[in-house]
Amino acid sequence: MFRYDDSSEAARQYAEAYASHYAAGNLPRAIRVYNQVIAHHPSTAEAGYARAQIQNIVNRVVPVAELLAAQVKLALRYLQPNDESATTAVVP
Repeated sequence: MFRYDDSSEAARQYAEAYASHYAAGNLPRAIRVYNQVIAHHPSTAEAGYARAQIQNIVNRVVPVAELLAAQVKLALRYLQPNDESATTAVVP
């Protein structure tokens, strides 16, 4: 019986995402494919690389203040799930 090699499929998908990211500059597609690597091959090294690449894209395109506000809102939602004020947190 043929044994599926998760690592080589993860590497192929990662290479596809990387090409979209750096060669084509298609960041939305790169994020989607990096996310597929993470979802379908979570325990591979490529999933770790994909997470780092998504973070690189986020840091490049999302303004720092907006990213911080989203992180604060998310953290508050997890820390105080029933507190209505957590969903309206504003970071200057």
